[in-house]
Amino acid sequence: MSFKDIAQIAGSAMSAQTVRLNTIASNLANADAASGAEDSTYRARKPVFASIFQLDAQGEPRGAAVQVLDVVKSTEPLRKVHQPGHPLADDEGNVLYPNVNPVEEMTDMLSASRAYSTNVEVLGRVNSMQLELLKLGQ
Repeated sequence: MSFKDIAQIAGSAMSAQTVRLNTIASNLANADAASGAEDSTYRARKPVFASIFQLDAQGEPRGAAVQVLDVVKSTEPLRKVHQPGHPLADDEGNVLYPNVNPVEEMTDMLSASRAYSTNVEVLGRVNSMQLELLKLGQ
């Protein structure tokens, strides 16, 4: 496996984790967005990742990059809160809130951030190794 292959794999992972962090930020930003109707209430979203296996000329695996297939909406039920005085309350006094769990989102954010940082470290190591190789020729 070449340095270029390693860098591409790490780059794909960083790109995927960026989508994951962006999705988490969107979920957290909308966690308390009230709504009066189910169809207009924000629903939590999650990215769906897939591995892309790379083969060399002999058909041997060179590694597996990652790609984002989609960002899907959660099917979990929305939060219904009884707030009769709220301007968005329905006839029964209920207000709908997104199905976002802030604790789960924060945990996912830490995981995504750590995965991103790990791949930055991989890229740094690859660059260092390439520089060391260049020094050998001097």
